Amino acid sequence: MDLQKCNICPRNCNVDRNIKRGFCRMSNNIKVAKAYLHKWEEPCISGERGSGTVFFTGCNLKCVFCQNYKISQENFGITVSIEKLADIFLNLEKLGAHNINLVSPTIYIPKIKESILIAKDKGLSIPIVYNSNAYENVELLRILDGLIDIYLPDLKYYDDTTAIKFSYAPEYFKYAKKAILEMFRQVGVPIFDKNGIMKRGLIIRHLILPGKLHETKKILKWIKENLPKEVYVSLMGQYIPYYKAKNYPEINKKIDNRDYEEAINYFFEIGLENGFVQDDESASENYIPNFNLEGIN
Repeated sequence: MDLQKCNICPRNCNVDRNIKRGFCRMSNNIKVAKAYLHKWEEPCISGERGSGTVFFTGCNLKCVFCQNYKISQENFGITVSIEKLADIFLNLEKLGAHNINLVSPTIYIPKIKESILIAKDKGLSIPIVYNSNAYENVELLRILDGLIDIYLPDLKYYDDTTAIKFSYAPEYFKYAKKAILEMFRQVGVPIFDKNGIMKRGLIIRHLILPGKLHETKKILKWIKENLPKEVYVSLMGQYIPYYKAKNYPEINKKIDNRDYEEAINYFFEIGLENGFVQDDESASENYIPNFNLEGIN
């Protein structure tokens, strides 16, 4: 599928990516920055051996606090064919990965689908994780039905003003909530193996921002009211002011520990049961990957 009228994501740029760039600034070709065994995801994703994580270049958001800005905003990475991407998946499995973890895959969905099919034809057998910002078009997610085993969306914002200010993403929650419901339709409630490694299902991530506890509560309430209690929620307290956050005084700081504790308490108060939290050490630059083309060349 050539992206001659690209409407993959809610931006609906309608450009021919062979000759022009839309909001994501990416061409019709897949671009990748790193592929390695990542051990800092949720325990049921990383396990002991690591998650076979592939970081794609480009993004359909422009988060002012993005920790991965070198690849999401500055376009670091190299072009790979769909066949090469399939081989990268297979090599990660050979290295012992518990799964293939596709980070920021949205803008390449049709090509990634082809790579998954090629890899499966060559024997790929571990689960595929779709790790995205949730700013998705449902129609495109549907072409992945049956190929993705685990969806790992980061449900970032509830209020439109916040989404526009910090990620230039109008109607973010409108699209993200529909996308997450489609993700759940495809994979259902989490299923784990005997070692606690996730084989199938949905984990909703939410990165708490400084001063935005009220939005966190709205998001948790929406999850409670629209999805079964078996769905997992990963409440992330790892925010650090990074990239252009210094230009926004209200988020140019770490989150207040009291806000994080209140978010966790609210999680249980409204009847949510399954999830993950982080310790204070997670709010550190030490956990930001070094994008160096590892696993690609």
